[in-house]
Amino acid sequence: MSDPHIAALRAQLANFPRSDDYRQMRKDFDALGLGFGRAADIAIETATANGVPAEWTTTQNTDRSAALLYLHGGGYVIGSLHSHRHLVAEAGRAAGIATLALDYRLAPEHPFPAAVEDALAGYRFLLAQGIASERVAIAGDSAGGGLVVAAMLAMRDAGLPQPACGWCISPWVDMEGIGATMASKAADDPIVDKARLVEMAKLYLGGADPRTPLAAPIYADLRGLAPLFIQVGAAETLLDDALRLAGAAGAADVRVGLEIWPEMIHVWHLFHPALAAGGRAIAEGGTFVRAHLG
Repeated sequence: MSDPHIAALRAQLANFPRSDDYRQMRKDFDALGLGFGRAADIAIETATANGVPAEWTTTQNTDRSAALLYLHGGGYVIGSLHSHRHLVAEAGRAAGIATLALDYRLAPEHPFPAAVEDALAGYRFLLAQGIASERVAIAGDSAGGGLVVAAMLAMRDAGLPQPACGWCISPWVDMEGIGATMASKAADDPIVDKARLVEMAKLYLGGADPRTPLAAPIYADLRGLAPLFIQVGAAETLLDDALRLAGAAGAADVRVGLEIWPEMIHVWHLFHPALAAGGRAIAEGGTFVRAHLG
């Protein structure tokens, strides 16, 4: 059965501003997220996580003994606490725990590996707050989904304990855009196209090898990572990124769950106020997190 809301969402996205200037793109993306508002029972508290601007979101029933570390999407070039607050808050509600969203440094002002360094700093901050590693989950969408895996690799390589799990929403893990669905889904995906993706990759990499494992985790040795949960839409150019990430993780003996949602577009969770499937996908992610918290 066709999703009753996806056609209306596609029509709205057709009118969304598509600037080529990343500075204007940042403003437009923030405006999109802020336009959704947030539930009245969400409490917000600003924080600084080892020098990284951050934001706690909670509800009255939030378990503060655990935390969901959230890394927003936006190609490592755009996106912020403003663009994702409505998604982050509902992800925390679904998991029943506090969320700490990081406003990690963006390219081109701060190219790779700044985002990875900030994600690692955020994790260290949570551990220093007395939250045990098995009570921390890490989640992110798009570039943030790839950053989830990169951060878990950085944790492992730094000798830190792994978090309980990682939740990757429409993850971007291939800086070259060479996945088969980059072409085969191009006509279906209203958000991500290869030209824009490759341009963002150049801004983020700042001259680094596009197959550097911490930038493109499909080329990393993923052994020893905590369980991963990957959600991706069937109408995404990045579908193949999710498939290859799941394959690489599974081959490295990482427990991995993969959901492919029919008709869904890139990070459909962002549109949960207007797209029921977005809310359902967030609920599925929350269930995964709760099942893995120690």
